[in-house]
Amino acid sequence: MQTSGFVLLGLGTVALVYIILIYNNLVRLKHTVSRAWSDIDVMLKQRHDELPKLVSVCQEYMAYEKDTLEKIVQARSAVANASQQQNIKRLGLAESQLRRGLCSLFALAENYPELKANESFQHLQSRITELENSIADRRELYNDSVNLNNVRIEQFPDVIVASLIRFRGFDLLEFTAEEKADINIKVLFNRQA
Repeated sequence: MQTSGFVLLGLGTVALVYIILIYNNLVRLKHTVSRAWSDIDVMLKQRHDELPKLVSVCQEYMAYEKDTLEKIVQARSAVANASQQQNIKRLGLAESQLRRGLCSLFALAENYPELKANESFQHLQSRITELENSIADRRELYNDSVNLNNVRIEQFPDVIVASLIRFRGFDLLEFTAEEKADINIKVLFNRQA
């Protein structure tokens, strides 16, 4: 009788340790997703701070391109709102609009040699491009973290612990199909002619 009690106690201890390990791994994954999101948020805020400077410099030279500049300001606001609310789906859509606007702006800048030669414009264009690349890298890291978390909380036996403790999946940060497509620069230039 004592032997079976020790066996049950041993099995209970092993099961408890295993559940604790699963729980700790799920917590680690959840915080990895949060940290990856935080990295994206920092980059978005940095770019958010640079965009008004870029628009201001461009306004001095591009009096006839008000529509493009207004679209960038509106998209910037949409990105900030989605980021603040941590609404990943809306953020992806807003990011797509902002990237299209920036692409149009940089293409239009080709028509303004004085603007292209402006040191502030060159610096801001370089800084924003650098931030865009960093955001893309961070987005990849975020999506990898989300994928690991989401797979883990759906696998057996982790799904049992995850459902008991109410761990949830996260949305991937995705851009629209249009955002992922190649950009036809000729069309952008012909639109302005």
